[in-house]
Amino acid sequence: MKYNTDTQLNLNLSQQSEITSNLQVKQFSIADAELILYSSYFSEVESDVIFQKLLTEVNWRQDQIKFYGKEINIPRLTAWYGDSGKSYTYSNITMNPTPWTPVLLTIKQRIEEVEKISFNSVLINLYRDGKDSVAWHSDDEPELGKDPIIASVSFGGVRKFQLRHRFDKTLEKVEFNLTHGSLLMMKGKTQEFWQHQIPKTAKSVMPRINLTFRIIT
Repeated sequence: MKYNTDTQLNLNLSQQSEITSNLQVKQFSIADAELILYSSYFSEVESDVIFQKLLTEVNWRQDQIKFYGKEINIPRLTAWYGDSGKSYTYSNITMNPTPWTPVLLTIKQRIEEVEKISFNSVLINLYRDGKDSVAWHSDDEPELGKDPIIASVSFGGVRKFQLRHRFDKTLEKVEFNLTHGSLLMMKGKTQEFWQHQIPKTAKSVMPRINLTFRIIT
């Protein structure tokens, strides 16, 4: 499928090879997981522009889940974009794709340079403040297939990202910060063996937008 991008974004796509050659890359040595963190995959200027466009242009929605028989708001706003027909269900919430926007296509094309693959969907979360969070989970829904590749991009406030092994409780939790413009690649057996979360924090934090690009089979 051929896409069009917004030329007004001026995010220097033609300079991708030069940008990636200067990246700070950290590959984690963790049992049963493949994690690679690019701490500043997008420049600060790019990240500022993208954050503002996402904040104002995304069709945010407030989903609810049933908790002890009561409907409660999940502690964040969400959106689902992607190719036609690529729906996604998690926690009994089914999301049908909104068509790609120019800024989402720009981000998508940039991160696809890392793995040389094509993502067909993205889940977007808006964490408005430290009270917003996402609980322990794995991205292991059937429509993601076996050993899914997840590309997680963050813009805005810095939040702590934590992982814990699902079976081996002797392994210590892993935690690090996801910063403005960072890209985290999760591959291999990561979703099978590990859970991750963004915990609540009492600290004053700026709003954060996270995008997890996926391939719906």
